[in-house]
Parts: sequence; structure tokens; C-alpha cells
Amino acid sequence: MVPGQRTVHADRGSSMTSQSVALLRSDLGGVKTHSRPYVSADHPYAEAPFKTLKYRPGFPDRFSSLAEARGFCQEFFPWYNHEHHPAGLNGMTPATVHYGLAEKRISASQSVLDAAYQAHPEPFVKRPPPHPAWPEAVWINPPAAKQDKTP
Repeated sequence: MVPGQRTVHADRGSSMTSQSVALLRSDLGGVKTHSRPYVSADHPYAEAPFKTLKYRPGFPDRFSSLAEARGFCQEFFPWYNHEHHPAGLNGMTPATVHYGLAEKRISASQSVLDAAYQAHPEPFVKRPPPHPAWPEAVWINPPAAKQDKTP
């Protein structure tokens, strides 16, 4: 991918492979990527915004025009990237993670949790509440576990 290039990632459903979607993508100056055949969760990070988009209040059954669709998306994607806090990112916004600010935010959050424990330890069990752990690795298709073949 080229930095700044508009890219649309989608499944291989008939609507996403249709000529009309291809023309729209071309009109918008974008390129396409598709999931591998028969793999429903091929690229969850690319697909997550679209699930959120489809279930967002106010998302219409149909847009009346290209301008209406563009207007909706021009409001949605800044909200998604800078204000939405998905559980899969431990409450961080996509922009926070993308720009490398997650560790700083986690540290600040842990400081607040530690201060809450110091001020009122009663509701907590033996220790300050930990901020959710950041995953060490994220996989779409995790590699098979290696088996030790030593006799």
C-alpha cells in the first residue's frame, strides 16, 4: 500500500465485487483489497470500522446520492478514529494506537487507578486494579504451535 492511498478492504460478497462498487471506488481514487476466499475474518482491523459503520445510529438503508454517502463517511471516520473506544483496543481510540500513544495512555490510566486504590483501598481485592494488559502479539491466523519432537 502507498501512504495516503485510499484503500477499501472487503469480503468477496457480490455487492463488494460488483461493477458499481468498482466504479465508485475508482471515482474516489481508491484501490481494493479482498479477504481470502472462504475466510470470514481475514482482516479484522480493516473490517471493524465497517461493522461499526453499519450498526451506527443514523446509518441509512440506502444513500440517496454519492454526496450523501460521502458526507456520512466524512463525519463517521473522524469520530471512529478519534472518539470511538473499542474494547478490542482496550478502550484506546484507533488514532491513539496508530500514532504510538497507547503505552503513554496506559501508564497515565494506571497512575489514576493506583491513586484511587491509595485513597480508597476498601473496594479492591488486595491490590490496585490493573489496566487491561496490552496484547504481546495479534494474529489473524495464529501459527500452529510447535511440537517438541525430542525423544
